[in-house]
Amino acid sequence: MGTELSLKLISSITTAMIIGVVFYSIIIHEVSHALVARWLGDDTASRQGRLSLNPLKHIDWFGTVILPLLLYFSAGFIWGYAKPVPINPYNFNNYKRDMGISALAGPLSNILIGFFFAIIYHLANGFLLIQQFSYMIIYFNFLLAFFNLIPIPPLDGSKVLGMFLSDNAYFRWTAQERKGMMVLFIIILASNFMGFNLFGRIVLPPVRMLMNLLGL
Repeated sequence: MGTELSLKLISSITTAMIIGVVFYSIIIHEVSHALVARWLGDDTASRQGRLSLNPLKHIDWFGTVILPLLLYFSAGFIWGYAKPVPINPYNFNNYKRDMGISALAGPLSNILIGFFFAIIYHLANGFLLIQQFSYMIIYFNFLLAFFNLIPIPPLDGSKVLGMFLSDNAYFRWTAQERKGMMVLFIIILASNFMGFNLFGRIVLPPVRMLMNLLGL
């Protein structure tokens, strides 16, 4: 009984740590948007304190806390978002290109986090708990990255796609952001409850391919 209780405690602590690291991965995702936007000429997010790693600067209580926990315990994966980074595209030299680049920075930061923990995974050969922890961090960060690269507003992929659209098509496409989040949320839950993981079928193949390339 004591051993079983200890294993449950270790499992609970590990789960809490994974959720904590994924939570900060979402924060780093948003900070990356702000940092690259500043490099490209827009300091709006910087002036509003969004380059900070202080979570209170970025937390959206639904998107950063409630939604990831809800999805983790109901659908078995984590996805969430923080407060959108304020960006003024008129400060960019090329608003469509630079919006796309700053949007791409978020998913790229999650991929880099995955690479970092992949190194830890391989260095921790023989330490099963560290490897399991690293594996889950890599998995969830790659999920965050590739999910956000889906080219549907308000996901980052919609702005990456926008780099290649005409001005008129770009504004019409990105104008769908307000209702897009709710539509995405409904589709995610509905498809999972019906046993048809629509977004999983889209996101998991590149996630698995990248993890295989990293020897995971």
